[in-house]
Amino acid sequence: MSTKSENHQTVPLSVLLKRELANEKIERPELIHGQASQSKKGEDFTLIKTECQRIVGDGVSTYSVFGLFDGHNGSAAAIYSKENLLNNVLAAIPSDLNRDEWVAALPRAFVAGFVKTDKEFQERAKTSGTTVTFVIIEGWVISVASVGDSRCIVEPAEGGVYYLSADHRLEINEEERQRITSSGGEVGRLNTGGGAEIGPLRCWPGGLCLSRSIGDLDVGEFIVPVPYVKQIKLSSAGGRIIISSDGVWDALSAEEALDCCRGMPPDTAAAQIVKDAVGHKGLRDDTTCIVIDILPQEKPQAPLSQPKRHGKGVLFKSMFKKKSSESSSNVEKEYIEPDEVEELFEEGSASLSERLDTKYPLCNMFKLFMCAVCQVEIKPGEGISIHTGSSNPGKVRPWDGPFLCSSCQEKKEAMEGQRPSGRRRDSDSD
Repeated sequence: MSTKSENHQTVPLSVLLKRELANEKIERPELIHGQASQSKKGEDFTLIKTECQRIVGDGVSTYSVFGLFDGHNGSAAAIYSKENLLNNVLAAIPSDLNRDEWVAALPRAFVAGFVKTDKEFQERAKTSGTTVTFVIIEGWVISVASVGDSRCIVEPAEGGVYYLSADHRLEINEEERQRITSSGGEVGRLNTGGGAEIGPLRCWPGGLCLSRSIGDLDVGEFIVPVPYVKQIKLSSAGGRIIISSDGVWDALSAEEALDCCRGMPPDTAAAQIVKDAVGHKGLRDDTTCIVIDILPQEKPQAPLSQPKRHGKGVLFKSMFKKKSSESSSNVEKEYIEPDEVEELFEEGSASLSERLDTKYPLCNMFKLFMCAVCQVEIKPGEGISIHTGSSNPGKVRPWDGPFLCSSCQEKKEAMEGQRPSGRRRDSDSD
């Protein structure tokens, strides 16, 4: 991410940052996006914010945000998450970080932001829920946090498919089934009477098919909002991202979704993916798709070269055409030196103790006397270590941060099955 310098030990950081920002147009990719949707229930919502800015030293750094919220049992949770999740994530990141530090802080901030959003929404005593696939793109780094069964994939320009989200459907995720039952929930199919069971595996009470979501007050707090997080850094050749709700993935594989829209710009590609998905299985659910192309910035032509301008259409066709044995077009070769995709971070544990812990010095990265989830100030001596109740007794010390306020500690205990939740239904439902 940061600009490398052979004399980095003798050049002040402020000078390096100025050089980095001055070269931003060359270093940073161009983002082009499109979205499409066909509605059945009206519970899918998207969030798209491009060219968001934050202060870095005496300059400005930019990033873009893309979110897909697939609601169930009403749209309230999806709408609330769309309106509040980004602010809650950003609130968990200190303001004085450089670009590399900011990117490295995102996985922890995702966890805090998701849990805070869930906690605040449940305090409003509304019973709907939502899946979330939340993407932040900073330079060539893609950071994805997800709960539920919407998915995010990326196809680098070099080829291949990277899965950047996890599927939290109980039907296919044995680890999540074990976590729920050990926390006090039950997992089984709908019983129609006489011992006959139908449909996918569900969590009872409540009957939710997912193990993670935001909201779902009536299901039980073992349905947790702790996201799976993955970060990768694309090469300078770029790539294509597809974010879609389960209405797409129930009908199309990742390869089918990518193949059906090759050579198309993002808006047309998103519409084609939705069209193909609905064509396969009909409009049984809200079907939403966001396509993002991450493209290299075009550099000025070298002196004495023939005047020639390469439009975006040429780039789309060269980067996302059907794969062949030959390399990409000469257009790319003029200014791209592809390297390999770099995987930076991956973690899917539902344990707040694991996810909110940090290897960074607390004095530099995170304020010690702030709740690690809701960011409220905690008086010295009142904070509760996130390691309290840990299975590793040797690590539990009262002065080991980060810390939680009493309200967030209660939330943590309920999520981890350390105390009964008082907010479960007395009877099952579909």
